[in-house]
Amino acid sequence: MQAAGRFVVLGAFVALTAQARAQTALPLKHAPARTQTAITPADLMTRLYMYADDSMMGRLAGSEYNLKATAYIASEVKRFGLQPAGDSGGYFQNVPLVKRQLDPSTALSIDGTALRTWDDFVPRDPGRATRPFDGTTVVFAGVIGDSSMITPEQATGKFVVVAARSFQQVNRGAILGRFRSAAGIAVTGLESFPPQAINFFRQPQTILKDNPAATADTTSLPVYIYVNAAATRALLGASPDSVKAGAAGKTVHGTVSFVDTPAPARNVVAILPGSDPKLKGEYVAIGAHNDHVGFDQTPVDHDSIRAFNDAMRRLELAAPDHRVNPAQVQQIQVNADSLHRIHPARKDSIYNGADDDGSGTTSVLEIAEAFAGARGSARPKRSLIFVWHTGEELGLFGSQYFTDHPTVTRDSIVAQLNMDMVGRGRADDENGGGPGYLQLIGTRRLSTELGDMIDTVNKARKQPFTFDYQFDATGHPEQYYCRSDHYMYARYGIPIAFFTTGNHRDYHQVTDEPEYIDYDKLAHVSQFVYDVATKVANLDHRVVVDKPKPDPHGNCVQ
Repeated sequence: MQAAGRFVVLGAFVALTAQARAQTALPLKHAPARTQTAITPADLMTRLYMYADDSMMGRLAGSEYNLKATAYIASEVKRFGLQPAGDSGGYFQNVPLVKRQLDPSTALSIDGTALRTWDDFVPRDPGRATRPFDGTTVVFAGVIGDSSMITPEQATGKFVVVAARSFQQVNRGAILGRFRSAAGIAVTGLESFPPQAINFFRQPQTILKDNPAATADTTSLPVYIYVNAAATRALLGASPDSVKAGAAGKTVHGTVSFVDTPAPARNVVAILPGSDPKLKGEYVAIGAHNDHVGFDQTPVDHDSIRAFNDAMRRLELAAPDHRVNPAQVQQIQVNADSLHRIHPARKDSIYNGADDDGSGTTSVLEIAEAFAGARGSARPKRSLIFVWHTGEELGLFGSQYFTDHPTVTRDSIVAQLNMDMVGRGRADDENGGGPGYLQLIGTRRLSTELGDMIDTVNKARKQPFTFDYQFDATGHPEQYYCRSDHYMYARYGIPIAFFTTGNHRDYHQVTDEPEYIDYDKLAHVSQFVYDVATKVANLDHRVVVDKPKPDPHGNCVQ
């Protein structure tokens, strides 16, 4: 981490830019009234260096640091004079997240011999209640994929042992789906699991408690665990190689359960009322996500991580299939090790999330301030609702909760404009990248008119963007349409536009820092979204939805 040095530089920088803002953003005593507060690179830089500072500790949803980040957003929109649109007349909408972790009372035994948690067996949390299994008979279900596997009916009420040939073969959803009526499921091959996978299973998982998809089905699930070879033999009373599918094993005793701990999280919601009495009851939603992924306990060398990822990115961009072979990875590792020897390590453990999504968060703040500073005819006819969503990184939880429990009538939202990672997109980030590079996703999936309107606004710019629609293609493997907050609006038939400058070497790395953001471009993207929002807000009709609406509670399909 570079905390000590950064705080000194940051303090001086903020003081200078705050002084510049005071000199330029506020009208002088005898100056004419401004029609709009300017969106500038300097203002965006000031905000982002604060919002993605080490003191925010990665802004993980459900943590005190995310509450600190949202407090900053709320204080700013209050200063702008926007109306609060959260819970109980405030700017915050509380989102019921909980952390689930293994109950310390969890224990398994066979014939009086206890199995060791995290060594002999690793439990997986199903996110809901599980069935009791104490005193249940074990049965061997067979090997995954073999035709001789037992039927779902034969597994009912039993503790089934499922043999897996490799970690890659394990599909938990498919196994749970087949043996849903079992009392418990043990999947073999724990020794083949990567250490990082086991470490992930050990960490408390944060979930949205108010999940219609989960609460609609109140039936309990079988306990689900992974077991090593010793535990497998104990459960079956023999090696799985020596028994056939359907063979009965031992009797298992114990309990496996998880406990919930509240994890406070909140959206920030604010409204700028429209200027037209007839249209102000409709809203254009503008949003970004306020969270990131937190921090690690073990620091790494910032510079070698960036050097390694830089080399990887260059090779990916140069390769016809955008893939790097193992030999190339090994050579990059050798070079990174050489860097360690000649350059003192800068230890860093904080995922600052400057681009993801500090860039979107600060852009929406600047857009909100610009609209709040507009006067007279510059004010949009429809109202604008600004939503900074929490828990995007954990599973779009904040946007899911807001659209399931909107603080304005859901049908009054005519469109949603989402900004997520909008501060990069250089040539060394994306093929074809540069100052005018911008990815658009979902703009015509519900409304042809919205997509055409965005193109029209772009063509009117002095320096139009070059749009990259490749990631919006049906079936694209990256599935970006399903991976950010806009989809939670789209599932209810609200037309959306997702603006992003794309992926890059620092995505979900400790190197996603404010120093690597292109602030001139960030200002241009912010101004463009401002212009699009103005166009939508001033239409004499709602944006026309001419495409089929998805199932609000179904799975997203790109």
